[in-house]
Amino acid sequence: MAPKRPLQGYPSLADRPDELVAANVDLVQRIAHHLAARLPPSVQLDDLVQSGMVGLIEAARQFQAGQGATFATYATIRIRGAMIDELRRADWTPRSVHRNTRRIAAAIREVETREGRTASDAEVAAELEIGLADYHAMLQDSASANVLGIEDLGGPEMEADRWLAGTEDSPPEQLAQAQFRLALAQALGGLPERERLVMNLYYNEALNLREIGAVLGITESRVSQIRSQALHRLRSRLSDWTGEGSESLL
Repeated sequence: MAPKRPLQGYPSLADRPDELVAANVDLVQRIAHHLAARLPPSVQLDDLVQSGMVGLIEAARQFQAGQGATFATYATIRIRGAMIDELRRADWTPRSVHRNTRRIAAAIREVETREGRTASDAEVAAELEIGLADYHAMLQDSASANVLGIEDLGGPEMEADRWLAGTEDSPPEQLAQAQFRLALAQALGGLPERERLVMNLYYNEALNLREIGAVLGITESRVSQIRSQALHRLRSRLSDWTGEGSESLL
C-alpha cells in the first residue's frame, strides 16, 4: 500500500523505483491538470496522464539521490517533458494555425522595425491586410497552440535536467544562455503594459485566464488574445534566437 503522505525526494526510496512511482502519482495528476487547462478540449486529460506516468516511471528508474535535488523536482521535469513530447508527436495543431503564427510574428516585426515603436493591434491587422476582428480571431486560434510559452524559451528546464544529471554546459553554452536570458528579460520589459501584466499574472502568479479576466475586468477570451499577442511579439523580437521559422514560442 502506498504511504498516505507522498515521500517525494526521500533518499531511502531512491533504490526502490516502484515505491517512488506509487508515492508520486498525484504529481502526475497535478501537472496534467495544469497543462490541460492551457490546451484545447480535443486534448484528453487521460492521454496527458498516461504519457506523464511514463515520464514518472523513467524518472524513478534514473533518479540518483545525492545530486542536490529532491525526486519531486527531478520527476516534475521528466513528467512534463513526456507530456510535451507526446503533444508534439500528436501535432494536433492545424497547419493553418502554424502558418498564421509565423505571419503574425512577421507582421509585428515589420511594423515595429518600420515605425520604431510597439505595433498596435490595428497596425498589425493592416499589415496582414485583414480586419481587426479577423486579426483577433487569428490570435484566438493561435492561443490554442501556445502549449509551451515563454518557459520553454532558452531551455530553463533543459538546464535543470542537465544539472540533475550531473552535467554542465560548456563555457560558451553558459554564455549563450546568459545572453539569451538577458534578451528575453529585455523583450518582456518592452511589452505594452497590459501584455506585460497578463504575462506576469499568468506565468509568475500562476493565475488562469478566467482569474486574470476578473482582475482586469475583461473577458477570458480577450485575456487569451492578449497573451497570444504577447507571445507573438516576443517571438518577433527574439527571432535571432528562436529562428525565423521556429515554433518554440507557440
